[in-house]
Amino acid sequence: MDAPAETAPQGIHITPGTNTGRPRKLYIESYGCQMNFSDSEIVASILQKEGFDTTTDESQADVIFLNTCSIREKAEQTVRNRLTQIHNLKKKNPGLIVGVLGCMAERLKTALLEEEQIVDLVAGPDAYRDLPRLLGEADQGTRAVNTFLSREETYADIAPVRLHSNGVTAFISIMRGCDNMCTFCVVPFTRGRERSRDPHSIVAEATDLFQKGYREVTLLGQNVDSYAWSPEENNKAFMQKKGIYPQVNFAGLLEMVAKISPELRVRFSTSHPKDITDEVLFTMARYPNICKYIHLPVQSGSSRILELMNRGYTREWYLKKIERIREILGEDCGLSSDMIAGFCTETEEDHQATLSLMDEVMFDFSYMFYYSERPGTPAAKKLKDDVPLEIKKHRLNQIIQKQNEHSRRRNEADVGKIFEVLIEGESRRSADYLQGRNSANKVVVFPRKNFTKGQYVQVRITDCTSATLFGESV
Repeated sequence: MDAPAETAPQGIHITPGTNTGRPRKLYIESYGCQMNFSDSEIVASILQKEGFDTTTDESQADVIFLNTCSIREKAEQTVRNRLTQIHNLKKKNPGLIVGVLGCMAERLKTALLEEEQIVDLVAGPDAYRDLPRLLGEADQGTRAVNTFLSREETYADIAPVRLHSNGVTAFISIMRGCDNMCTFCVVPFTRGRERSRDPHSIVAEATDLFQKGYREVTLLGQNVDSYAWSPEENNKAFMQKKGIYPQVNFAGLLEMVAKISPELRVRFSTSHPKDITDEVLFTMARYPNICKYIHLPVQSGSSRILELMNRGYTREWYLKKIERIREILGEDCGLSSDMIAGFCTETEEDHQATLSLMDEVMFDFSYMFYYSERPGTPAAKKLKDDVPLEIKKHRLNQIIQKQNEHSRRRNEADVGKIFEVLIEGESRRSADYLQGRNSANKVVVFPRKNFTKGQYVQVRITDCTSATLFGESV
């Protein structure tokens, strides 16, 4: 699986508060990936119509939802620890409704109600439209569950409440689910099969965001390169009515969104190496406002391990794909990846193959983890998790050290260059400085002067760390 759930862990987000006088208060914590944060915005939109405002104060909440991740055991344990803390709140407020949403809810289903006695409601990623009914049952003292996985649900008609946005950048979910059966990954079982939103709804959402002042959208999906909309598989009458191309693949969708305005930047996450095409790369090259950055998870540098992972490519094939990307988009195209240390049967030779692949590619940054067996996955059923934990941690540390070195060297190569930066807000360390990102998704910090959030600024890079570029506006 190449989902944001796997590739872009963001920690924990608490939903910002709204106060419009609605009678009930909803508190949401979102764990894991950007897809979960996007889903929480859908949940807030659905419950807003049911009389809920959101709050950042859990003690003021009538309903607490934890939108969960199952990608690693640690992620689930974090949620269980949080439920223990919430138990004290429920002692003080017996009427408090506690719900678990998302991938952990889908994986454990009714067992979650038995294991965590304070949980009143369990809803999987495709059941959010049913939350009003589920809450009604919970209000009556009945423990409520819906973990039905849909083949059609995309929430295309629901306008998300932009809870986690800075007012400049926003995420747009273009598809849900995953058909790639990577042996280590639980996502196909927690988020279901792939299905794509109609392109009209995506373009309309991006256009609305641009008109509201947003200047960057990121198209989200478990595997965006698999995006496909056709009259045979989708609604032909709708397509003809809207006058949209009869068939739209991901390259076509990218172009449609890029054409909204040259002032609207377009990003996407995440790509599966076996599916990203030359057509996508040439579309990226043709439109300056499509950012030159690709997250391309490799997971391992060993072809033997890649086969055990069911990734669908070899080490050599992956390296040729990297060559093609840089041939079409140039050496400055940002590249990031995922690496898993200590997958089943991984030898020291396999590990060294990962390190040497990193040396060949020189990723700008990566998300790096040691293997965590997930119940129900093909690997858990067919392969032995036989690499000792200490060896996993040792190999992971070597991967992290190498990536830090590569990130620093890649950033040092940018010193002296001029980049267009979209200002996202103040620097975290000083209000005298602003920060934004360049096309390659690198954070750039520079003096505030008279610039404001949402502007594009040309910045000459003067210094760097392994994580950040520093410069002066020109």
